[in-house]
Amino acid sequence: MNYLVAVLSDRIKAEEAYSALEKEGLPMATIAILGKGYKSADEYGLIDPKEQALKQSRLMAFWLIPFGFAAGLTFSLMTNLDTFAWAGEIGNHIAGGILGALSGAMGSVFVGGGVGLMFGGGDALPYRNRLAAGKYLVVVKGSEMLTRQATRVLRQFETENMQGYAEPGSQ
Repeated sequence: MNYLVAVLSDRIKAEEAYSALEKEGLPMATIAILGKGYKSADEYGLIDPKEQALKQSRLMAFWLIPFGFAAGLTFSLMTNLDTFAWAGEIGNHIAGGILGALSGAMGSVFVGGGVGLMFGGGDALPYRNRLAAGKYLVVVKGSEMLTRQATRVLRQFETENMQGYAEPGSQ
């Protein structure tokens, strides 16, 4: 499945583009307008990257924190390091486990998408920001031939941005 996303500055241009696509004979079920008065990003299914990153980080933490604790404890038992003299032998092993768990938590942030959560990422976020700024998106979903035809039609409008996407595994 292919997608074509065109960003238009106002509602009138978005409606004109929609009408032009309709006149060209594109199936209306494959075309959507996103923006105020039309579908929202959530209604259309535009994934919120922050939500996905948080979900992935939590899933990774579920596995990495206990594994990190076990690895830190095992490393401490194997090496018999006396890192914290005040804690005694058992306290050092527990501290090693806690440090391993903290490393697992850090790994879940970096590997699980927390960096994207903190610094942004993905294509959905700029589109969400444009919708928040009062812009409109015209989205065409369909075959490669359909999106090429829509691209040809939408080029006549003053789009701020036009981007095509292919769904992973669709080719």
